[in-house]
Amino acid sequence: MPTTCLARFARTAAHAALAGAVLSTLPLAALAQGAYPTKPVRVIVPFAAGSTTDIIARAIADKMGQSMGQSLVVDNRGGASGTIGQQAVATAAPDGYTVMIHSSSHTVSPLTFAKLPFDTTGDFAGVTPISSLPNALVISPAKGIKTLQDLVASAKAKPGTVNFASAGQGSATHLNAEKFKLAAKIDATNIPFKGSAEAVTEVLSGRVDYYFSPIAPVIGQIKDGQLLALAVGSPKRAAALPDVPTTAEAGVPGSEFNFWIGMMVPAKTPRDIVNRLHDEVVKALATPEVKERFLKLGADAWTLKPEQFDAYIKDEIKNNAALVKAAGLQPTQ
Repeated sequence: MPTTCLARFARTAAHAALAGAVLSTLPLAALAQGAYPTKPVRVIVPFAAGSTTDIIARAIADKMGQSMGQSLVVDNRGGASGTIGQQAVATAAPDGYTVMIHSSSHTVSPLTFAKLPFDTTGDFAGVTPISSLPNALVISPAKGIKTLQDLVASAKAKPGTVNFASAGQGSATHLNAEKFKLAAKIDATNIPFKGSAEAVTEVLSGRVDYYFSPIAPVIGQIKDGQLLALAVGSPKRAAALPDVPTTAEAGVPGSEFNFWIGMMVPAKTPRDIVNRLHDEVVKALATPEVKERFLKLGADAWTLKPEQFDAYIKDEIKNNAALVKAAGLQPTQ
């Protein structure tokens, strides 16, 4: 081989060796990030199809899939108050191909179950909240109660005679009502049902006095005058019911309860992938289609940086622990 050819060959080999050495020092996450995702992403929703969490998940997944060039496939893993789906995510490979879209029930399950097969904070990493969904305190107009203060006065006048519906013991609708009850210093009894549909029916009939309902199942009855919304339990007013005050605005400070839906991943998922998912959620929330869908659901878009979401979850578990204790709720086995 001529000398010039040998020299050229040696330089080429040296460059290849150097490139290989550089690549070998890079974290696998950095190598994979440029290509992620290369296959469909599984989105585990710990509730049944058709639930509010499921509807939010599908609205976001569709838009994220279009942007990321891969399908985000919703996998409903309902049961045991969401813990079946949570366990599936906690034990999944932390590679960005399994994510979870769950509700604020995530911060309640460690308080309402005596033992869980996962660590609520240690086994998950927050990506971002997606939305907050104010609960509306609804009552039948036939009750003759016009304002939240009327309800409080009625409950105080006849202690122990007022009741409220919930979509199950320990649900967000239950905790919202318990926080209101404690802040208002009234005595009211929880009547748990299997879901919002039954709870709304009982309030419409007048057999149950009031219900902190997700807005979507009751907005039609509110507009038709079949139900009266006295307040929303959220920290700020709902975009879908802009004229309805918060419970704090209506005279019961300290009663705010934030029901949210957010995205999480297995704890050891590479940060580059976590950040990519966060950015894609923010991008999806900005689209007109998602904004319109959220408005119909009574959902407000809400995001935080991943590290902020992790901190928020830890704080909410502490706050809910105090609420659960004050309400006298006992963990199930």
